[in-house]
Amino acid sequence: MAKKELEQTLVLIKPDALKNSLTGYVLSQLSEFHSGLRFAGLKVVHVSNMLADEHYFEHRGKVFFPSLLEYIMGNLHYPNDPEKHRVIAIVYQGPDAVKKIRSIAGPTNPHVARDEKPGCIRALGTVVPIKDAEGKVVGERMDNLIHASATDSEAEREIKLWFKPNDIPPLMHANKTETSDAYYYFKESRLYTTHEPGSVCFLPLGDVAWKSDMEALRLIAKGLPAPCSLETVVAKYLINEK
Repeated sequence: MAKKELEQTLVLIKPDALKNSLTGYVLSQLSEFHSGLRFAGLKVVHVSNMLADEHYFEHRGKVFFPSLLEYIMGNLHYPNDPEKHRVIAIVYQGPDAVKKIRSIAGPTNPHVARDEKPGCIRALGTVVPIKDAEGKVVGERMDNLIHASATDSEAEREIKLWFKPNDIPPLMHANKTETSDAYYYFKESRLYTTHEPGSVCFLPLGDVAWKSDMEALRLIAKGLPAPCSLETVVAKYLINEK
């Protein structure tokens, strides 16, 4: 398949879109009819704190970061209904995937979206003020219904964070895979290659993983610097696991 046909991007339909019953509208706007793109992967995800933290890693330390995590995890829109805490994660594939989806989604800020591109998906969102313990407004959070990868490199990182290779049909893989040559366990932010009490096996021997994940795990197991954190590797393999 031509490289351009394998271009991919990640979309997350966020809790505010789900609560406001906008799922069908979003999917219709992003359909092959409007975008010319195909589904490569789709799943419903209960977002863990680790996954949320890794997804928004570039915002760590910012005043709105804790609220951002609560938002994507569903805690803000479903505070009393933990069974409704989920997002819909989708991989779209085809020529100019990132550019096309970003155009349909519209500007990140819903207020700007309504002014500059009325009718786009994010024009239906809102901006929520963030207040400190004294009630003073210290920032804002954009409840903008969907996430869409901003660049090709960001799309690769995010797809590898939210999807395992087996979540995407083999002929639609845009990134290299590799078979795990060991058992890998996770406990309290540490990696083990043998079982430790209380640890969880996130990648068994013989399972298919992203090649970049395997390279990172081998480095981390040796105590060497890796191109990504252990949590970045682990998060996807523990999606929807108890």
